[in-house]
Amino acid sequence: MAKLWGGRFSKNTNELVDAFNASIEFDKRLYHEDIRGSIAHAQMLGKCGIIPAEDVEKIVAGLETILADIEAGNFSFEVALEDIHMNIEARLTERIGVAGARLHTARSRNDQVALDMHMYMKREIVEIGELLLQFEKALLAVAKKHDRTLMPGYTHLQRAQPITFAHHLLAYFNMLQRDFRRLQGVWSGADIMPLGAGAIAGTTFPIDRFDVAEQLNFGSVYANSMDAVSDRDYIIEFLSFASVLMMHMSRLSEEICLWSSTEFGFIELDDAFATGSSMMPQKKNPDIAELVRGKTGRVYGHLQAMLVTAKGLPLTYNKDLQEDKEGFFDAVDTVKFSLAVYSDMIST
Repeated sequence: MAKLWGGRFSKNTNELVDAFNASIEFDKRLYHEDIRGSIAHAQMLGKCGIIPAEDVEKIVAGLETILADIEAGNFSFEVALEDIHMNIEARLTERIGVAGARLHTARSRNDQVALDMHMYMKREIVEIGELLLQFEKALLAVAKKHDRTLMPGYTHLQRAQPITFAHHLLAYFNMLQRDFRRLQGVWSGADIMPLGAGAIAGTTFPIDRFDVAEQLNFGSVYANSMDAVSDRDYIIEFLSFASVLMMHMSRLSEEICLWSSTEFGFIELDDAFATGSSMMPQKKNPDIAELVRGKTGRVYGHLQAMLVTAKGLPLTYNKDLQEDKEGFFDAVDTVKFSLAVYSDMIST
């Protein structure tokens, strides 16, 4: 192998492995949740008499300055420190000394990353829920304007019966209502607090998991520590919700592509949501609708990838589970983009 790579592979093996293991490029977006979770954990350790009160004060103050630095763009994430947790903890220990090292008392990176992901998902569910409602309102507004606008209804893509444009749009409104109910179900799976599970079997320190759950606004805590660190059901449930939502968006995208074509000629898209052609100036291409239709396949892929990753894993944590973030984050971004841009496009 080293000979095939001209000796470079063997020389840089450690660097390659470090880069391969590093997840900082993906999980650095968890910084807010990681710091909030660490503050709640430190305060609980102080209340339980596990670390001194003065250490808690230093930890909280230090974490708040790190949060300010990250949000101001003054924090340098290091690949060598692998992930968001080690980047923050290392910087905290640099700033406040040995008290910073005590922050990790009674927890593992396994339950820490699980906590971050649960918190992050809950935040994103709220934002996606608001975007869903915004899109529903846009559909209702346009439907109200066109409650007497006639159009053909189709079966087999053949003209079938007359309907109103409002009736057609409200079919998608009903789909989105079901999507919203599914999103509420995803919240239930995310609203369980895993911190305190440790790496696999909890901790011998007399911690108070319920105090942390209350501080971080969780509805419940995991009943089993092994389940807490290995559970990715809530991510699969989110990706399932996202796949069904994107399927609905893709169906609407296809109709918009058809309706805006010369052959159908039912609608015209605002220039902000379409592009022309340098060679064929008569064209007006439904780019946004095509993009959303295309991105649907990416979300389907992330669901399938997560199912395949999880299907053969023994309890509890395995490095395979590091693959949960990239697809999940991309699905979140795709769903938010699609909902936001469609609210504006439909309104025009």
